[in-house]
Amino acid sequence: MSFKPARRPHFFYTTAPLPCPYVEGRTERKVVTELAGVSAETLHDRLSRGGFRRSHNIAYAPVCPSCSACVPIRIRARDFTPNRTQKRIARINADLVVQEIPPRATTEQYQLFQRYQQARHGEGDMASMSFYDYRAMVEDTPIETSVIEFRTHQGALLGACLTDHLGDGLSAVYSFFETSMDERSLGTYAIIWLAARAVAMGLPFVYLGYWVEESRKMAYKAKFRPSEVLKHGQWVPLAEHRVHQFTPAALAPAG
Repeated sequence: MSFKPARRPHFFYTTAPLPCPYVEGRTERKVVTELAGVSAETLHDRLSRGGFRRSHNIAYAPVCPSCSACVPIRIRARDFTPNRTQKRIARINADLVVQEIPPRATTEQYQLFQRYQQARHGEGDMASMSFYDYRAMVEDTPIETSVIEFRTHQGALLGACLTDHLGDGLSAVYSFFETSMDERSLGTYAIIWLAARAVAMGLPFVYLGYWVEESRKMAYKAKFRPSEVLKHGQWVPLAEHRVHQFTPAALAPAG
């Protein structure tokens, strides 16, 4: 008679309410769970398809009781068609050298990260992160992760994107770049590059986290077409989601 050990129970927790970082005046709550052990990769894959994101060894998703502004979004990489602006951005950055390296924090990355935070998110918590905090963000990962670096031919680091590798795609965890080079639109270029990389790897999707239409900092994600959003547990085309949102019936007052 063989003995099969009991499966380790998996726990989910809800965070305390905090001010929403995306929409002023609102409160956010998250459901979180630990990614650990031999099943971390499998669990992360499953949760990512369900709209979760990763930070360090934690997977999280918003569970705000009175708000649904954060919508999980992913690009259909094989069908991605850059618009005119995105094509121009790709041409401008064609001179960059792109390297995919293991998740190891460097002083050079951290200095760029600091400049980016001070320029774009000076009021946020990440602006005060130490090198050791940054190193934990990059290196404290229980799953397959890489750092995509964007450099000039002279070797100057202009941008980086911390990227998770999933069974069905790539997930852009966090990107930062040289903000003094706005004409390059390096954040957009990083996503264009990830879409091409996913196709080269035979992966169908690039996960972009949460699209927040009401937030200027997060609304840009809808510009990558075609894309899908998670709605009622199903991934649907973004176009369908918007049509449903703004039909006259949806806007009509309750009778």
